Amino acid sequence: MSEAHTSTGTEVPSHETEATAFGFLTAPMAISIAMIVVIAILVWKKVPAAIGAALDRKIAAIRDQLAEAESLRKEAEALKAEYVAKAAAAESEAKAMLDRARHEADAMIEKARKDADALVERRGRMAEEKIAAEERAAVQQLRTAVADVATRATARIIAEQVDAKADAALVDSTIKGLGRR
Repeated sequence: MSEAHTSTGTEVPSHETEATAFGFLTAPMAISIAMIVVIAILVWKKVPAAIGAALDRKIAAIRDQLAEAESLRKEAEALKAEYVAKAAAAESEAKAMLDRARHEADAMIEKARKDADALVERRGRMAEEKIAAEERAAVQQLRTAVADVATRATARIIAEQVDAKADAALVDSTIKGLGRR
C-alpha cells in the first residue's frame, strides 16, 4: 500500500533541487546581490543625505513651530496678566466709586438734615414773629378800645358833672395854655 506522506511544510523534498542562475546564483544570493546594488545606488545618489536634509528641515520646522508656540504662550500669559491687572484696577476703581458715592450720599443727607433744621428754626422764628405781631395788634386794638371806652366814659362824666359855666372856664384855660406853647 501506499505510505502516507506527512509534511510540515518546512521541509524541502529531497527529489527537488534548488534553482540556480548561471550555475552558482541561487535565489537568496540573487536577492542579497540586488539589495546590495540598491543600497549602493542609494548611497551613490546621496539618498541618505537627502533623507537627512529632509529630516533636518522637518526638525527645523518643528523647532520653529515650538518657538512660535512658546512666544504665543508668553504673549497669552502677558495678555492674561494685563487683563487680570485691568480687572483688579477696575474692581478697585468700582470700590472707590462706591465709597465716593457713599460719602456723597452721607454728605447730601447731612446737608438735607441741616437745611431741614434751619427751615424748622426759620419757620419757628417766623411763627413767633407772627404771634408777636398778632399780640401787638391785639394789644393795640385793646388800647384803642380802652381809650375809646375811656373817652366815652370821660365825656359822659364830664357831661354829667360840668355845666355851661364850668365848660366856659375849661375852654378859656385851654386857650390860655395853647398860647404859652
